[in-house]
Order: sequence, then C-alpha cells, then structure tokens
Amino acid sequence: MSASARRSRTRLFAAATLAVAALTLTACGNDDASGTRDEGAANSSSTAKDSAEDAAGSSSGGKGKSGSGEALGGADSGGGSGSEGSGSSGGGENTGGGTGSDPNDPANRTPCTADNTSVAAAPVSRPLNYMLITITNTGSTMCDLAGYPILKFDDAQSVPPVIEDSKPQAVTSLKPGAKGYAAAILSAGDGSGGEGRTAQGLQVGFQGSDKFTDAALQAKGVHIDDKLRVTYWLSDSADALAS
Repeated sequence: MSASARRSRTRLFAAATLAVAALTLTACGNDDASGTRDEGAANSSSTAKDSAEDAAGSSSGGKGKSGSGEALGGADSGGGSGSEGSGSSGGGENTGGGTGSDPNDPANRTPCTADNTSVAAAPVSRPLNYMLITITNTGSTMCDLAGYPILKFDDAQSVPPVIEDSKPQAVTSLKPGAKGYAAAILSAGDGSGGEGRTAQGLQVGFQGSDKFTDAALQAKGVHIDDKLRVTYWLSDSADALAS
C-alpha cells in the first residue's frame, strides 16, 4: 500500500472516530438536556409548585379555617351565647317550674295556719284524760308547724301552757296531705286541778297567726280543769300521747 493510501485511510478513520465521538457527545448532551436537566427542572418545578400549592393551600386553608373557625366560632359563640342564654332561661324556667311544682322544696314552705289546714280533736282512752289533736295539711305545699297549738275552749280568756319536755329537736313540717299531732292533758286525775267544767267547743290557733280554726268536739263535750296543758306539734301521735 502506498503512503498516499495509508494517509487517506488514517484521515478517514480519524474523521470517523471524531464523528462517532461527536455523535456520542451530542447524544449525551441531549440526554442530559432533555433527561437529567429537564427532569431536574420538572422535579424542581414540580417540587416548587407543590411547595407553593402546599403553602398556598396551608395558608389558604389556615386562613379559611381560621376565618371559618372565627365565623363558626362567632356563630358558635353567638349560638353558644344564645344557647347558654336560652339554657339559662330554660334552667331558670325549670328551676322556677321546679320551685313552683315541688311541694317539698324549702322555698315553697309556708307556715301552717287556719287557711291551709284542717284540725280534729278527740279524747283517747289511754292515757287517761288525754285528747289527741290531729292537724292535716290541706294546702298544695309543705307547711311548717311552729311551736304548739293555741287552744281556746269555749269562751276562755286564757290558753293552756305548753309542756316544755315535749319540744321536738326540729320544727314539724307537713307535706301536702300529711298529718301532725299534739296532745292536750285535759284534767288532773287526782282532782288537784280543781272542780273543772265541761267544754263544748274548741278553737285551735297557730303561732304567728291571729286566725283560729274550729275543731269539733264530741257531742257530750270534754271535762277540763286548771291542769289543762298542751304539747308541741309533733310528727308522731305516739310521741304526742307519751308526753
């Protein structure tokens, strides 16, 4: 082979090699440009976009929730206030209703008087010379029996004294329809109370009131003398008769 031919082949090989290298570099450059760079740009753009959206969403959501929360909170507050107001009002109404309808509520208690009770009186066989006074609450609320009954037999100008030992630890209170008791010792069994007399009528008064109520006696009346005494109002008839 001549030197001229060898040089031509060498030039062709070098040119081919350069061409291949150029193509390879171009391909790599294109891959880098369209692949790595584009992907990076896409990822970067996507990430930035996502971050922006997240930030915007978070900001928007936060604002929305905050605004919504404030609005709802305001509404809730308003509603709550209204609810609480109505609740309070309702509670007040219920309390008022309870106070008005519960006969045992202390706020509803009233004194027992001639206006909200009925009274009966009858002698008992035992103990001797005792009479049991029974009072019934005819009102719609609980009433308190203060002290002891004020007894007026016929047109007597004085009332019998109370037996202090019969005083209860607490005031006797009567629910609607309930009964209370007191006992009257009409006369002394040994004659120490004097000659005495027969009483045909009885009126019963209450501590703190100037009204009296009639308590019918048996037809033949009852014998009383100067030893006439009365017990405090009690919740049990046996306790009254044991005084």
